[in-house]
Amino acid sequence: MLGPTASGKSEVALRIAEDIGAEIISVDSMQVYRRMDIGTAKPDPADRARVQHHGIDLVEPSDSFSVAEFQQVGRAVIETSSVPIVIVGGSGLHFRALVDPMQFRPHDAAVRAEVEQLTHEQGVTRLLSLDPGAADHIDIFNPRRVTRALEVADLTGETPTALASSAERRSVLAYEPLLAFKAIALDPGEGLKDRVTQRLDSMVEDGLVDEVGAIADEMGRTARQAVGYKELLPVVAGEMALSDGIDAARRATLALAKRQRTYFRRDPRLKWLPWTNDIDELLRSASEALRS
Repeated sequence: MLGPTASGKSEVALRIAEDIGAEIISVDSMQVYRRMDIGTAKPDPADRARVQHHGIDLVEPSDSFSVAEFQQVGRAVIETSSVPIVIVGGSGLHFRALVDPMQFRPHDAAVRAEVEQLTHEQGVTRLLSLDPGAADHIDIFNPRRVTRALEVADLTGETPTALASSAERRSVLAYEPLLAFKAIALDPGEGLKDRVTQRLDSMVEDGLVDEVGAIADEMGRTARQAVGYKELLPVVAGEMALSDGIDAARRATLALAKRQRTYFRRDPRLKWLPWTNDIDELLRSASEALRS
């Protein structure tokens, strides 16, 4: 069950998992962090009691946790499970890491630490000096993508442009699954903006600002880039008004949803369900899609 943030996919996936006796793997790059609960819309203890969840609360906010590491954890669950698995989330890369034959470039903590000493602007300058066409292949406005590209370039000599033209990369883009699955997706369309606003307001009411403040000093480079947390860190530091931080978080969430939508729409294997606010109708549509 895939789709952009705030699309309602988690509730539908939970109901499906209950109905068929399945367990859930969350493909969310930030739910892996402990104590980042409200802002990542992590399933609460009651939902986890209803259905066993995997892929959440794996590391501390100070830690880094790569897609390759997530792949190892998730595939181990799939390979050893005696019950069906429902994959749910908004990270297309994490989803494909589980179901497609994706291989990841090496990682070296020392090289990564050296690259992370650069500011984002310095990192972009260095990457573009190595590969003037890098912006055509990765999001150079995303510090994590730039850092990873520089790490890979330092370790292997491979640039984003070279990787994009490689036979290995072309095979990954062919969407040839490693295992059999059925993929369904949700997208509220024009209603997404209101859903994002309502959910963010609820998160603030539930204590999101306090959550950010409680872990601000412990957050590593990756955790600090989480949408919602990144925008509220200046608020808890006393550098920005709460209203401005909330507005920035809303804009960042909508931008994330747009990227997620674009990523998933490229995958021809996804069956998009007709959108409705009626959760029971969505569940019926999802069940029919899974049976077909």
